[in-house]
Amino acid sequence: MSNAASGLPTGRGLLYLIIAGAAWGTAGAAASLVYRASDMGPIALSFWRCAGGLVLLLAVRLTRRRIRPTAREPFGRKALRIGATGLGLAVFQTAYFAAVEATGLAVATVVTLGAGPVLIALGARLTMGERLGRGGVVAVAGALAGLVVLVLGGGGATVRPWGVVLAIVSAAGYSVMTVLTRWWGRDGAADASGTTVWAFAVTTGCLLPLGLAEGLVPQAADLGEVLGLLAYIAAIPTALAYALYFAGAAVVRSATVSVIMLLEPVSAAVLAVGLLGERLTAATLAGTLLMLGSVTGLAVSEVRDAGAAREAPRKEAAPV
Repeated sequence: MSNAASGLPTGRGLLYLIIAGAAWGTAGAAASLVYRASDMGPIALSFWRCAGGLVLLLAVRLTRRRIRPTAREPFGRKALRIGATGLGLAVFQTAYFAAVEATGLAVATVVTLGAGPVLIALGARLTMGERLGRGGVVAVAGALAGLVVLVLGGGGATVRPWGVVLAIVSAAGYSVMTVLTRWWGRDGAADASGTTVWAFAVTTGCLLPLGLAEGLVPQAADLGEVLGLLAYIAAIPTALAYALYFAGAAVVRSATVSVIMLLEPVSAAVLAVGLLGERLTAATLAGTLLMLGSVTGLAVSEVRDAGAAREAPRKEAAPV
């Protein structure tokens, strides 16, 4: 169950992605609370999220022992990888928060996360020849159906065209980031920890002038509440989640990554029912079960295929 290039076991990579997806599920709700409590816009929110995450990641990186990649990465490729990943991250986050503001959390989540697996599967097929297979197609379809039922099943969602466009742009940024992470992670030369730190540095630099134009300092009746929410967003669904995401996405097939990340709305629904006192509806339960079943099926398939790939060279080398 190991990726030969990076040395990270596929099973552990899947666990990283599951934790990241669950953590991401809290970001949209926290952003909605920030919008309610202050006049902060989506670009400023993305800037503070990335800047805070960058500070935390740098602090962790300075205090831990660095693990060198198994292969040396050329400087030109490293610069291109960091720049492209950082730009993809900036587009993904900023367009998503803007979509939440424009058309609401439910529609923005469905469009962004629903379009993501389709774009990622297409990109991985064209660039790396990754095949989903019949079972994978069924799993992706089941996950997308569960997403729609889970998020829109309760009704009351308002669809605004501009918000939908922003959500699709967000999905495109997410897809590029995921496919490139997998592409450059196949030979083990990419340092997942370094990728995360530098990607956030690039994203923060890209967002700074836009954030200044929008206004970085929020006006709020309770500034302490807003700062607490920003600190949470920077720490859990950003620094922690993205560090785990980049490590896991480098060793797991891109389509599988995209489906596992659909755990984001599942965790959001669980929080809404368990902590916020929302009623558990049939749509919430059905959508959650559909998505969890699809994620489990793809995860089992990923581990099985990784084990088969590891055993294949041994069989070929065995004496007849």
